Amino acid sequence: MDTLLSAADAALRTLFATPHAARDCPTLPAEPSALTAEEKALSGALMRVNHVGEVCAQALYASQALATRNGALRRHFERAGAEETDHLAWTQRRIEELGTHRSVLNPLWYAGAFGLGLLAGRLGDRVSLGFVVETEKQVEAHLQGHMDRLPANDHASRAIVAQMKDDEVRHALEARQAGAVELPPPVKGLMRMAAKVMTTVAHRI
Repeated sequence: MDTLLSAADAALRTLFATPHAARDCPTLPAEPSALTAEEKALSGALMRVNHVGEVCAQALYASQALATRNGALRRHFERAGAEETDHLAWTQRRIEELGTHRSVLNPLWYAGAFGLGLLAGRLGDRVSLGFVVETEKQVEAHLQGHMDRLPANDHASRAIVAQMKDDEVRHALEARQAGAVELPPPVKGLMRMAAKVMTTVAHRI
């Protein structure tokens, strides 16, 4: 019951509360981000997509922590989730700075990710860790794509995305070291398709 209440609390905080980062937001104050209206709109859309990714990360780690019976692995998921909270806070703050909005479908994204994480967890700890590895690999590639698309002079957004990318690489490595199994190619393909739908829709709404 305590675990279920904790999961419900995590969902409410992710969706409706203002997240607080444990680490300072990576910024480059010596290089201000002077953007045109068009550049600001592009950066805002890309950071909205990244924020959705962090909403999903909160759901995934919360559900995987709920599913496992391994106390050490549960703490592993909780630590990773705490770092993802930093990302959530950074992206939300940047969205506000850019004068745009978060995705109105965040509750839907959270629910879907929570269900996927719970399913992966029910298939066993090694599969759950494998899901983390593949998710983080795809997120890393997605963030690199955003680094290529963000305006060159949007130093604030680029610094945030670069730090997020470094963290995701480490999360994948830690999951692999913890005993992750390789997921079958069809599963990886379905994950890419789902991510494509999410990022396409979140870019707009």
